[in-house]
Amino acid sequence: MTETLDISITRNQNSRLAQTDFDNLPFGHTFSDHMFIADYADGEWKNFQIVPYGDIMMSPAISALHYGQSFFEGLKAYKHVDGKVSVFRPYKNAERFNKSAERLCMPTLPEDIFTHSIAALVDVDSDWIPTKAGHTLYIRPFMFATDPYLGVTPSKTYKYMVITGPVGPYFTKPVKVKIETEFSRATEGGFGYAKAAGNYGGAMLPLKMAIQQGYDQLIWTDSRDHAYVEELGAANVMFMINGKLITPSTRDTILKGVTRDTVLTLARDWGYEIEERRVSVAEVLEAAKNGTLDDAFGAGTAATIAPIGQIEHEGHLYTLSEPSQREFSNKVLKTLNDIRYGVVEDTYGWNYMV
Repeated sequence: MTETLDISITRNQNSRLAQTDFDNLPFGHTFSDHMFIADYADGEWKNFQIVPYGDIMMSPAISALHYGQSFFEGLKAYKHVDGKVSVFRPYKNAERFNKSAERLCMPTLPEDIFTHSIAALVDVDSDWIPTKAGHTLYIRPFMFATDPYLGVTPSKTYKYMVITGPVGPYFTKPVKVKIETEFSRATEGGFGYAKAAGNYGGAMLPLKMAIQQGYDQLIWTDSRDHAYVEELGAANVMFMINGKLITPSTRDTILKGVTRDTVLTLARDWGYEIEERRVSVAEVLEAAKNGTLDDAFGAGTAATIAPIGQIEHEGHLYTLSEPSQREFSNKVLKTLNDIRYGVVEDTYGWNYMV
């Protein structure tokens, strides 16, 4: 992998591995020893490096800080039961990475550079991959504009980086969610389908308010009428109603999730009826009332499969079925884990071996 990109590797001589508590890994707080860096200038990607993880120098005038030309991806590496290491479906993330780049008027990154840079970094820091059940190495590729120029115009230079860190489960219990009826995560014609930094910054205030009210997450709805379900926090959302797997169809306001695609692929192969369409708030609440909402969960890289325990809407709280007794989401989670940790054969070719 490293030879393909001609990556310069400078190894960290002061590893923090021995001082890391692998039994206490809150999401996004612990980082591995190295990071990948590449520069874009003069119309090409160059200067491929793996260096010790640490601070980077930048001008206070870079356009990423002022105009938001910045986005990221998220994926995970797994240590198999036989000791081998894989990254889950990186080419799907590479495809979405470039859609985000195009929407933000930034240069695309060849998919092979994306996957090889990640594989090379994971290989260098493979000792950081946890072996505990439900734990993984989270991978964060990102790109930002670096022109030191205060003009509202696309930058001509960019930096692509990858950092990693061991993580435990994102959610440790079923989530209590509130259906948002005032704020919006994304609007039609906007860039909700991109993993732009600004999408997440704009979501922080509504989420903070919901947490203060005792909820774990928000179910985002359409910006015009708040009548249709869109996403669950930073994950896609799925419902099993009357034996049908129903999920919002992707559009410019909804992220095209890799985990979402994976779940739908498995469901089709298992013979479930699937509907990808606009999903109204009213039908979800009616199903919760009459007992036909058999399953409800978020699907995302960080969250994996996050069962919804309770849903609130305009003062009414609906308690759903016991998550441990739900057939579909538990089957999906077990199958995903078995594939990603190498317990069963990967017949889909999803595991990119490092």
